Amino acid sequence: MPNFEITTASAHDLTMLAEWAHEESWNPGLADRHAFFAADPRGFLVGRLDGTPVSCVSVVRYEPGFGFLGFYLTRPELRGRGYGLRTWQAGMARLRGRNVGLDGVVAQQHNYRKSGFRSVWTNMRYQGHPADAPAAPPGTVLVDARAIPFDRLAAYDRRFFPADRDSFLAPWVAGPAHVPLAAVRDGELRGLAVRRPCRTASRIGPVYAESPEVAGALIGALAAADPGTPVAVDVPDVNPAAVRLVERLGLTPSFETARMYTGPSPDIDHGGLFGITSLELG
Repeated sequence: MPNFEITTASAHDLTMLAEWAHEESWNPGLADRHAFFAADPRGFLVGRLDGTPVSCVSVVRYEPGFGFLGFYLTRPELRGRGYGLRTWQAGMARLRGRNVGLDGVVAQQHNYRKSGFRSVWTNMRYQGHPADAPAAPPGTVLVDARAIPFDRLAAYDRRFFPADRDSFLAPWVAGPAHVPLAAVRDGELRGLAVRRPCRTASRIGPVYAESPEVAGALIGALAAADPGTPVAVDVPDVNPAAVRLVERLGLTPSFETARMYTGPSPDIDHGGLFGITSLELG
């Protein structure tokens, strides 16, 4: 009988998981693994069949009451044999007792519901070359977010995410080839967005802003930094202003997921959330 075991992923394994995600058309960031591994080095599980990786899941612990699940994959030729389910069960055991979030692809949402998850909003990935992006509002300047004291960035991020995640946020802002922009007015943060290179469209996430005008200025400025490459933003429909913005910019839908939780929907600033950070870690 084949030997199947589930182990904690190595740093090298995260490169493999990104390749698997690329094959699923998820378009992961080229350097995501650096921030992902820093967030929770024990939070990535790999199922191995006779030593060969065949399944995976990420189960990142943020604080005692919250966790996030992603990277749930089984190699296509081995699906339907229970390896993915056993990996899922091991992952959920690691997050037992927490409110667990995930961004689920359409094909798996019914399975997630059977496991106790419920949908709270839909993320639609909008992609393309922004047209006629607005300028920053009067008095608002866009600056390199790496110049902002980190405690201010972390406090701002906490408005839009259910838990503190300093160990993730620091390498996300300062990651290789990542371009972070902050909107500042009267000495206060009014927006934050990060662009990262991917195999196809560059992904922009998160996108936080006090208004559609600030969000549009951030997206436009990040797109202009590499005008030959399209950008993609995963937009939550819980913020209708965000949907209207990306449609006004001429971006088009290309990929859909659902934000789901096992417990109550966390109390975050939905009105300022114009783009989620990542599908894998929330």
